[in-house]
Amino acid sequence: MLQVAIMHTLIPIESPLFLSGSELDEQPAWAMIFGNRNPLVLEIGCGIGDFVVAMATRHPELNFIALDFYNKGCLKSCKRAERAELTNVRIVRDEARSFIRRCLAPASLQAVFINCPDPWPKRYQRKRRLVNQEFISFLEPYLQPGAILHFATDFDDYGIDVANLLRRQPGFENLLAPDHWRHDLEGYPRTKYMLKFMAEGKEIYFVQYRRRTAE
Repeated sequence: MLQVAIMHTLIPIESPLFLSGSELDEQPAWAMIFGNRNPLVLEIGCGIGDFVVAMATRHPELNFIALDFYNKGCLKSCKRAERAELTNVRIVRDEARSFIRRCLAPASLQAVFINCPDPWPKRYQRKRRLVNQEFISFLEPYLQPGAILHFATDFDDYGIDVANLLRRQPGFENLLAPDHWRHDLEGYPRTKYMLKFMAEGKEIYFVQYRRRTAE
């Protein structure tokens, strides 16, 4: 039987805010890309861009790198950021570990946001989750002392696991203590997906830790 392979081409993204990770130089000059030396903030998994646009609007003094692997999400994020007339956002299509390793310097991030990543809910799938011990150990050197790691999920097992994982990391301190997580965090923008989950009666688990400064 003749099998015909259907090639799915990526929708071209012409936005000046878009960067393809595969085309970025190793250790790119972010100060030149943004036109300033403002601190860098990374969102891993920007979805349709609603969170990063809200944060970048509130914080023009920061430069936001919004990372996602899905082309359609990057396209929507670019359109949303352009409509908001933001200049402190760049949307990057790339895989998280590859991008961080190639394109970010140690101690270069002031904050990292990870909102509602794929929970891989079945027990045998959980090794595929983004945030685990290996990833935290990998990410930590890229955070400045005092930098904040924000994690949010609607999946209770994932939220509890990440909270317990970070609690055991000597290089981090809990910003929500004495709570290990909270279901409401004042001032934290809710994404479209968060609102959808909340409308279904699910609770969001917010976890916030800070990389310790040297004693």
